[in-house]
Amino acid sequence: MVLAGESGTTLTTAPDWTLHSPAQNKDVSLASVRGSAATVILFICEHCPFVVSVRGAIQALAADYKDRGVSVVLICPNADYPGDGPEAIKAATAAYYPAVAGYLVDATQGVARAYGAVCTPDCYIFDAALRAVYRGRVDASTPGNGVTPDGRYLREALDALLGGAPVPAAPKSMGCSIKWRPAA
Repeated sequence: MVLAGESGTTLTTAPDWTLHSPAQNKDVSLASVRGSAATVILFICEHCPFVVSVRGAIQALAADYKDRGVSVVLICPNADYPGDGPEAIKAATAAYYPAVAGYLVDATQGVARAYGAVCTPDCYIFDAALRAVYRGRVDASTPGNGVTPDGRYLREALDALLGGAPVPAAPKSMGCSIKWRPAA
């Protein structure tokens, strides 16, 4: 499958990376956190109301699928933005995301660019071989729309993948734009 990004980026496999984990105070590679059955990568940040509204759904998804070989990894491309820095990420990991494989800082924004991420949250699912199978939203909720955040779209995609069925088409990602710095 080819996932097309808003910026013209296309993915067939997960681009490799090594990023810093403020909570673990160490660098973490994709190889060290990938799941045996699937890897979910979400580009998120701490200031975005779209992300804040789905925190519980992300944590529940990570906890529910962990024993099924699914790894959930969070990446913050906005580490220079007020409220999104390493200390905020460290605190959020402890408070909201104890079941994720890592909440990492994309300090150069190179990983977000390589994936074609455009907003927070922007969600990707890769199979056991790190082939792209999903890019889109967490669920149908948005701040204030009255829909309870439940991670439904990600869960449906994971259930299909783990069950050997075709992964359903993903609704387009929606959230706060990534706070891009000028490219060096």
